[in-house]
Amino acid sequence: MSDQLVVMAIKGAFFEFLSNNQKQRTIKEIVDMLTSVLKKELCLSHTVFYSYNEDLDSLTPFMNVKCYSFQVDPHDLHSGKLYHFGEQTFIPIIQNDKIHGLIECKEFDTNRFSSSILEEIIKTCTSFYTHGLKLVQLTENEQKYERLYGLTEKLHSFMNKDDVLVGLITTLQSLFQEYIFYLFLSQDSEKHEDLPIKDLRFDYQDGNEMAMEAYVTGKAQRSIDKENLQTVLYSPLKGKQGVYGVLQVVANHGVELRDEQTNFITLLANAAGTALENAQLYEQSKRLIKDLQLINEASHQLNKNLRLTDTMTYITSRIMDAFKADEVGFFYVNQDCSIQVFPGSTSFFHTDEVKVYIQYIQEKVEMDLEGRIMGDITSALKNVLYPSVMAVPMIQSESLIGCALILHKKPYHFSFDMFKLLQSLIHHSTLALTNSLLREELETLVNTDPLTQLFSRSYLKNRIENAMEMNQKGTFVLIDIDNFKKINDTYGHQIGDEVLVQVANIIKSSIRENDIGARWGGEELAIYLPHVELGVGVAIAERILKRVRENTSPIVTISCGIANWNAEININFNQLFSRADKALYAAKGDGKNQVVIHA
Repeated sequence: MSDQLVVMAIKGAFFEFLSNNQKQRTIKEIVDMLTSVLKKELCLSHTVFYSYNEDLDSLTPFMNVKCYSFQVDPHDLHSGKLYHFGEQTFIPIIQNDKIHGLIECKEFDTNRFSSSILEEIIKTCTSFYTHGLKLVQLTENEQKYERLYGLTEKLHSFMNKDDVLVGLITTLQSLFQEYIFYLFLSQDSEKHEDLPIKDLRFDYQDGNEMAMEAYVTGKAQRSIDKENLQTVLYSPLKGKQGVYGVLQVVANHGVELRDEQTNFITLLANAAGTALENAQLYEQSKRLIKDLQLINEASHQLNKNLRLTDTMTYITSRIMDAFKADEVGFFYVNQDCSIQVFPGSTSFFHTDEVKVYIQYIQEKVEMDLEGRIMGDITSALKNVLYPSVMAVPMIQSESLIGCALILHKKPYHFSFDMFKLLQSLIHHSTLALTNSLLREELETLVNTDPLTQLFSRSYLKNRIENAMEMNQKGTFVLIDIDNFKKINDTYGHQIGDEVLVQVANIIKSSIRENDIGARWGGEELAIYLPHVELGVGVAIAERILKRVRENTSPIVTISCGIANWNAEININFNQLFSRADKALYAAKGDGKNQVVIHA
């Protein structure tokens, strides 16, 4: 085949390829066509296309073909002239003094062609590649900006920040498979397992310096590593009100990161930044509404004048739910400086382990009545189970009445927004707590005998009547201090009162927390034992009788009358009292200092 026919064959193959408008071409197809036609028509054993990366000033095998990269002096390349490097021959692709690449042609017998034919081949290859590249770029730009419009709409439709980030990364990875993408996000961001996230920190590891500069300035940054043939772009995820992270784009192995690609990625990053901002504002508005609902519901519930235990249990449950807390407790300091834990606190607050927290927090809260939030308390307290701590004082009429303490096992679990919400919730709850405390103190005064600190007769009567409607059984013990008038006549009424107190204390220390001891009147006392069989009640009465005889000064004795009821004995309170009173009368008449059971 003559030299001119070779040139015509090359031109014809290129023209036929470019004339086929039915298929959208890619750069890879352009390069494959270029190298395969030259290989066939020039009878070459092997061809490799080396693309030129202007940033790295380096020629690199296209699509990472396993060949060595090398650098050349641009002045050594002249349009229309073959380039020789050692024993290798290259066809240069140069237009308007801009290098696009070189085609390595192994076993190219350049002597068979005249210089004019070689120049014609070079011009044909250059024209085909540059024209094909323009067509590809034009098509890509049209597609990308159509996609950009659609993707921007899609990103703005997400109301969740994670969805925005996933949408951004998956889109970029599908469009630019030759690049690697990472997200630099601040440490307080949620970590998504499916996202390539790096922490944005003030250090110099993993590109943090450039990422931080992009984050602070809001401007894209670019780094070029010629030695490792790497180009990296840092594009801020920027909204109208701030920067929410940084997108890192890594081009390795000399892969070119062209201006049009950089511009497209930057536009998409900006769209993602605005979408992130909108999602964050939406989440903030939802959280604000939820917080207001919490305060409103809590205030409504607490205004029902609940009992103290019910009030504290309700507050604890709402805090546990709202803040995903592990432990919630409330405490106050008594006048004797002892710590008192409010009922309704979680079980941890009734263990010895909580004392180190309370002692530490107590000092801090007394110094600062605003409260404290501590992300990791282990810097101050060693070997503690819960590093995350929020403490808010409970203040009423400018007086510190207690403190709320919220704990979590994960460091930095609580945010500052959570702390502000807790302050508001505790502020609204403190009045209800104070009212519950005052009401129960008043009830205690009304229902308690001031001398013995036992319950009053009326309180005991009401409790027994309620129990008879609810329970299945119970035992009633009526007690009388023997020869009490003689104590008063011999020692005086003050000693008589002390004897009453001694007996009352023995009764209180001999019964359970849910049993009820009361002053019935004068020197008569009474005990109600709910859910207790008669035999057990007798044993308790005999133990009290023995302890009174052995532990009072001056020594006194007591007489006890016992009556019980159960589901088979259908009696009312007056009948129960009458039976116990008859048994007591029998004990007194039979020598005193004894327990008598109603027959």
